[in-house]
Amino acid sequence: MKACADHVETAIDMYVDEHELAPEIIKIEETNRLSTACELCENPAVYIVGE
Repeated sequence: MKACADHVETAIDMYVDEHELAPEIIKIEETNRLSTACELCENPAVYIVGE
C-alpha cells in the first residue's frame, strides 16, 4: 500500500490487521513521489507499506 505521511500509521495498522505481521516500510525516493498517490487520500505518497 502506498501512503502519504498523514496516512502511514493507518496503512501500517491495516497491514498488521490483515497479515498479523509487521510490514516492511520503504520511503519513496523524492523523484518518484509526484507520480505516486496515497491509496487513502490521493496526496503524493511518501511510503510503501508492506512490500
